Amino acid sequence: MTPLTDDDVADRLAAFDGWSREADEIVKTYELPSFAEAIEFVTRVAGLAEAADHHPDIDIRYRKVRVALTTHDDGGLSDQDFGLASQIDAVER
Repeated sequence: MTPLTDDDVADRLAAFDGWSREADEIVKTYELPSFAEAIEFVTRVAGLAEAADHHPDIDIRYRKVRVALTTHDDGGLSDQDFGLASQIDAVER
């Protein structure tokens, strides 16, 4: 996969609520109603990640779950990151 340009990343981020760019990652923090629901959310994200063979960095802090996506093999952000971000957003709803 070819890494996206900075302009491509900025254009795509405009369509994603709550996601932002930090260096070569896109990140979002989700706040769930309880710790148990945060863990369930992470489990659902793990299923999506396995199916896509694309694995985010995930940090859990009580009810808050921070997800960071990048395409390490490409040395930056790719279509794969935004595709998984969209799927994760759909799981959260």
